[in-house]
Amino acid sequence: MRGYQVSVAHAALVAACMAGSAQAQTQTQTVDTSAATTTAVAGAAAAQSAGKAAQDDVEIIVTTTAQKRFENIQNVPLAVQVVTPAQLEAQGVRHFQDLGKVAPSLTIRPAEHPVNANVSLRGVGTFAFGIGVEPSVAVTVDGAALAFQARAFTDLPDVAMIEVLRGPQSTLYGKAASAGLIKIMTTQPTNDFHIKANATVTDDNEYGGNFSVSGPLNEKLGYVFSASYSTWDGNVKNLFNGQNVNGRETLNTRGKLKWKAAPDVTFTLSANYLNGNTTVGRPFVRMSPTAQLRGTPGQTSNVVLPGVTIGMLNQTVSNDYNSRTKYWGYGGLLRTDINVGKLQLLGLTSYDRFRLDDYLDHDDTASTTIKNLQIGAFKSKLFTQEIRLLSPGTDAFRYALGIYYADTRFQRPFARGPAYSIADWFATSRSRQIAAFGQIDWEFVPKLTATVGGRAQNERVQYTFRDNVPATRGSWAGHASDNATTYRLGLNYQATRDVMLFGSYATGYKGQTYDLTTGFNTARANAGPIKPETSKDKEFGIRTQFFDRRMTFNVTYFDTNYTNLQAQTIETLSDGTTNFRLTNVGGMNTKGLEFELAVRPIRDLTLTGAATYLDATYTSYPVAQCFPTQSAAQGCQQLTPTSPKFQNLTGTRAVQAPEWKTSAGLDYAPALTETLNGVAQFSWQYQSSVYYAARDPQQFQPGFSIFNLALGARDHHRRWEATVFVNNLFDKQYYPSLINSAGNWGNQLATQAILPRDFRRYGGIRIGVNY
Repeated sequence: MRGYQVSVAHAALVAACMAGSAQAQTQTQTVDTSAATTTAVAGAAAAQSAGKAAQDDVEIIVTTTAQKRFENIQNVPLAVQVVTPAQLEAQGVRHFQDLGKVAPSLTIRPAEHPVNANVSLRGVGTFAFGIGVEPSVAVTVDGAALAFQARAFTDLPDVAMIEVLRGPQSTLYGKAASAGLIKIMTTQPTNDFHIKANATVTDDNEYGGNFSVSGPLNEKLGYVFSASYSTWDGNVKNLFNGQNVNGRETLNTRGKLKWKAAPDVTFTLSANYLNGNTTVGRPFVRMSPTAQLRGTPGQTSNVVLPGVTIGMLNQTVSNDYNSRTKYWGYGGLLRTDINVGKLQLLGLTSYDRFRLDDYLDHDDTASTTIKNLQIGAFKSKLFTQEIRLLSPGTDAFRYALGIYYADTRFQRPFARGPAYSIADWFATSRSRQIAAFGQIDWEFVPKLTATVGGRAQNERVQYTFRDNVPATRGSWAGHASDNATTYRLGLNYQATRDVMLFGSYATGYKGQTYDLTTGFNTARANAGPIKPETSKDKEFGIRTQFFDRRMTFNVTYFDTNYTNLQAQTIETLSDGTTNFRLTNVGGMNTKGLEFELAVRPIRDLTLTGAATYLDATYTSYPVAQCFPTQSAAQGCQQLTPTSPKFQNLTGTRAVQAPEWKTSAGLDYAPALTETLNGVAQFSWQYQSSVYYAARDPQQFQPGFSIFNLALGARDHHRRWEATVFVNNLFDKQYYPSLINSAGNWGNQLATQAILPRDFRRYGGIRIGVNY
């Protein structure tokens, strides 16, 4: 760990050279959100409103629903970042897995299919593949939870606003938010007829379009309907059949009806449908010339990967099986708003169903001698019910009280073989959760507010597992119940109208679970569930605005300890193959500084950005799996010639936790004529070096910077806009995920990569209309 004197100096330099995450907004509009129907500032409004100039003011205002009610973000004593559609567009973000480009504390590592991807905040995520293992970072859409993160890995077509809440959020948002929360708000019904449409075309065969139509059916009933479709061939060539892979195709639809049944009663019913597929291609970027597939003589890379030139710029594979995923899902949400005097009663009832089928060429070659496939499916169902009571947000004594119920069910059929690592099983998992929560904010003396929040919950988990492999055949079932409480204490001081200081202490909780993966047996069943993961978090921050609110500068310090950390490790089986297993691996500490800065020196120019300094370390991890090819000199130990090999990671930097991550942007829209504005958008993303597996040099990504540029024009009232853009302007190559495949190649050097969307520079055209 570097000394804090050097780190703070670096942080000050970064903050001085960039601008922050709180996107400057200038309009306000009444919109419906997941917390309340209130006056919202409009990153969302700019996208939904077409009759006003977008830059009539220079005051920077951003709102958030982080505390279950709509508030000015500068008055909220939490580490929260608000991301608007304008920021997503400027940074070239059109897909969930790219959100880390605009939120520096967020890192998303892709995988061969979304279920195996990892979302982490401040270096903490769920590094596990088993069903029933809840995430450390929860995702909600319009206030309703998703069953698991894979459901979120799609386009972002109708986003009104995204909030990233950093640090444990278990008190208000439950056990799946032990490291943080991503809140996605979608377009809401409008009071007047409104239509918005966008289209994107790139020079590497990406095509996408989306639209939304909203307005009133009568004075009591409003509607919105949105749909999007996108397709991209991919940036990897499969030489076996000449097709492009590493691409995707997605269809999204969503509809909402908002009925004002009485002056104080409003119902909003929404439904959504998702259908898509991805293609998989993981190029080899390193390979020993003597490596042989499964150690089989003659099965060298030039034989089983014909035509592939292995190297760090390789964008080709040779797979004789169509590796892919297919997924679909649908859901509904009923929101009920009832005003009872000054109080608001809110009900959220949701149902969601999702299925993903995965097909993988497990040997990743065109070998005619060795062929191994991996085929499975993930099926989920989720029902939730939440009831909230909110006091007026302007009172000195205010509160949010609620109860929550959730029933989550998963199924996973899985088969692998026939050459090696044989598996054939079927597992189910179910979780039933009941919780009561509340938070009180009391301004007990002028400008000084105390916060007390708590959550009590009961969870029952159960599973079945059936192994169909003849040599290990068996069936198991079990269940467990657990009670847990979390709480949050805070104090904030509004020193002036534009300066607020705060401190807080919060606990987090991630529920117990079973390791339902290949290799499940009587020993695992008898061991019972894996223990809950808990966390304790301290935060201190300052929220400031200067120059008539033309500049916002926020800083947060955090220090969080995790106990009984749940993570996936790799165990080596008797036949030399490896297997993934979930367990409690030890403890972890994550601490650092987060900066946000926004500046609008003139009404036509906005500078935005953010930076995170992160020190994430395993405080206790004495027995961890060695990485493939790890030697004794590299820390791989063995107590006896027959005992398993291991390494001690205590004191080691956590995986997927870059020390520095920043994003910055510039948006300049000068008036060219009385009716026309120019558009110039420039963005920069930087990430320092990171390990995707602890200490493994084959899974190490050096630091890199990515620059994007867009130029165009728009109507003065934003009724239309057209821009030409170039992403990855300087053609910088990097890898968001690396895989050490030495185990498949006789324990010799073999490294594969998952390429990002912007692995190579690409350009395109964006056109939008907004009436």
